[in-house]
Amino acid sequence: MLMRTDPFRELDRLTQQVLGTAARPAAMPIDAYRAGEEFVVQFDLPGVDADSIDLTVEKNVLSVHAERRRSAGEGTEMLLAERPQGVFSRQLFLGESLDADRIDASYSHGVLTLRLPIAEKAKPRRVAVTSGDTDQGTIEAHGEERVRAGVGGS
Repeated sequence: MLMRTDPFRELDRLTQQVLGTAARPAAMPIDAYRAGEEFVVQFDLPGVDADSIDLTVEKNVLSVHAERRRSAGEGTEMLLAERPQGVFSRQLFLGESLDADRIDASYSHGVLTLRLPIAEKAKPRRVAVTSGDTDQGTIEAHGEERVRAGVGGS
């Protein structure tokens, strides 16, 4: 039996997975980092109209959908078309330490920037330590808050 082989078939398949095709664009690249009391996530969406960006949060899943359309009209004959078009999407799973109700989103120069504040319940907090014996002295906990304890102190 004779078979036709294509030595580049596997390479083409991998390239389509990484870069996408016109019918199925690749996922949008992102950067994510912590800046103080918030996490910042930036999505590269060059050439996308801000009105086409759809950002949703359901439970702990953040979904971003955006569409890029061809700038050439319907009747235009394309001579070369390498820029991906279509719907791009990406999902991120948010940890419980983030406040999904207070996400701030902005879009500028082809970059969608999300700022996700850390939830108050996830921030470190001081806990008062008390004792049933209120005649004893007080001690200082964590250098700030004065608390009652039954171990003497200053």
